[in-house]
Amino acid sequence: EYTQEGNKDIGKDICVYALSTCGFCRRALQFLRDSDCKFKFIYVDKVPYETKQKVKEELKKKFEQRVVFPYCTIDDKEVLVGFVEEDWKQTLGL
Repeated sequence: EYTQEGNKDIGKDICVYALSTCGFCRRALQFLRDSDCKFKFIYVDKVPYETKQKVKEELKKKFEQRVVFPYCTIDDKEVLVGFVEEDWKQTLGL
């Protein structure tokens, strides 16, 4: 179950896979909140174990990137792994 946030449509479908206990994930979500852009997120550590494993496998296969959190997909084509504010600013155009 994804949570939707933000008001500003920047023309990108942003989805963040995060852990509720992760400091980098908190910073990434706060960065998106501060920019007020529309995004959705899910705390992967709060879903059933089987679901979590399936999500991680699918992401790894689709994007050919190791799954570390936060894991942000853009338009289901690009991915940002981990949180480096400058990378997120540039990739998302914020």
